[in-house]
Amino acid sequence: MLDATNRSGGTATARPRAGSSDLAVAVPTAAPVLAPAPGFAGRCARVLLSPWSRLSLLVVLLASAAVVMVVLEPQQLLTEGLPARLGGAVGVVAYAVAYGACTLAFVPRPLLNLAAGALFGSQFGLVAALGGTVLGAGLAFCLGRVLGQEALRPLLRGRWLQAADHQLSRHGFRSMLAARLFPGIPFAAANYCASVSRMGLLPFLLATALGSIPNTAAYVVAGARASTPTSPAFLIALACIAVPGLAGAVVAWRKRHRLRAG
Repeated sequence: MLDATNRSGGTATARPRAGSSDLAVAVPTAAPVLAPAPGFAGRCARVLLSPWSRLSLLVVLLASAAVVMVVLEPQQLLTEGLPARLGGAVGVVAYAVAYGACTLAFVPRPLLNLAAGALFGSQFGLVAALGGTVLGAGLAFCLGRVLGQEALRPLLRGRWLQAADHQLSRHGFRSMLAARLFPGIPFAAANYCASVSRMGLLPFLLATALGSIPNTAAYVVAGARASTPTSPAFLIALACIAVPGLAGAVVAWRKRHRLRAG
């Protein structure tokens, strides 16, 4: 030990610094953990849950539904009507569920709306048709979102596709409301385009319900009054169907000429 005098006159004992070897602490090192190699089941799960596998499943489901509808021939409801046990509110609910399933199978909505009016009349037919419209749109949106969005979003590279995706993602309710009111946009195409975008489910369903009322009501009333084709209600319903269709055709024609001019 070495003695040293401090400033107050006392002495202090100074100890030599410990060497680095004295301060070193032995830290045990853990043995490396090797991840288990993925087995056959893991590889199969990854393949089955991949985006393109899910998209393929969606295509198979929709194609199968279309084949089933061709075999069942739902248009026979216009001539044969509903079974006797499906009357009243039960029949309305059953028809709405069947309506939603038919839209997934690409059955034309005008045919379903006419059948709703012919089977249930104007009021209950409108309830059944609107319920089926919202149900079918919601099912298509959920299927497209779960099975198709991840595979299709990387393909949105064109200018028009990116513009449509941006419009639906940023202004979903307003865009879908316009799509439902405009008679020239196919129902199924609007459903799956919205599902691929980042639009929310609730705005999609609300816009579908509100935007589908005018066109659906016109077809339902026409179906309910088809037995009296000279009645004012039937003629007004035909006008409500024809006028928006002609307006949509004119707008599409003008847009087509503007695109060619540009």
